[in-house]
Amino acid sequence: VQLQASGGGLVQPGGSLRLSCAASGTIFSIFTMGWYRQAPGKQRELVARITSGGDRDYADSVKGRFTISRDNAKNTVYLQMNSLNPEDTAVYYCAQINSYGVSTWGQGTEVTVSS
Repeated sequence: VQLQASGGGLVQPGGSLRLSCAASGTIFSIFTMGWYRQAPGKQRELVARITSGGDRDYADSVKGRFTISRDNAKNTVYLQMNSLNPEDTAVYYCAQINSYGVSTWGQGTEVTVSS
């Protein structure tokens, strides 16, 4: 299984970014997929996840600003991030999740929110 994340970059406060994560070597549609992030000096935390049936949940810190979605035909999960603030600065990782937890991590894409 490989997860290839992309879409990170430098954005000003209040701006938007869309992260993508393309999966290969897996039956993508049957798995819950998630986005995690790790800021400097902090533990990795769950940002959002989406089940195979499309149910979503979010960290309180991003509710109303971030949206996770998936396209099973493209084996891709997305994270639309709006109203970004400096506290969102982190390396973002996509992950494939099974009943035991994260089974596969992507390589990470860096998001920097700064003026």
